[in-house]
Amino acid sequence: QVQLVELGGGLVQAGGSLRLSCAASGRFFSSYAMGWFRRAPGKEREFVGGISQGGERTYYADSVKGRFTISRDNAKNTVYLEVNRLTPEDTAVYLCAAGPIVATIERLYNYWGQGTQVTVSS
Repeated sequence: QVQLVELGGGLVQAGGSLRLSCAASGRFFSSYAMGWFRRAPGKEREFVGGISQGGERTYYADSVKGRFTISRDNAKNTVYLEVNRLTPEDTAVYLCAAGPIVATIERLYNYWGQGTQVTVSS
């Protein structure tokens, strides 16, 4: 069993940055690929990006490529999402998920956090 807790959300002005973290409890964190998703008001949950078990490979949605960066520290059981050049369209609840592979499909992830709110003001 893996429990995930996201931190680092908040209110930021357009153009600003935040660093979100997702801390995992439980065993074998390094055996899981990690994904980040977001759920904006009135919209479906969407894939933001993901990182492989060892951190060698990262994947990003086109909408965030070049602005968001995912990294992980397996010694700390934590994955990070740096979000830069934020726009109001990035306002959403950001969630991390753990699964066997990085995937854009939600059902392929086994564990989910509760999410952290990011609000971008114009």
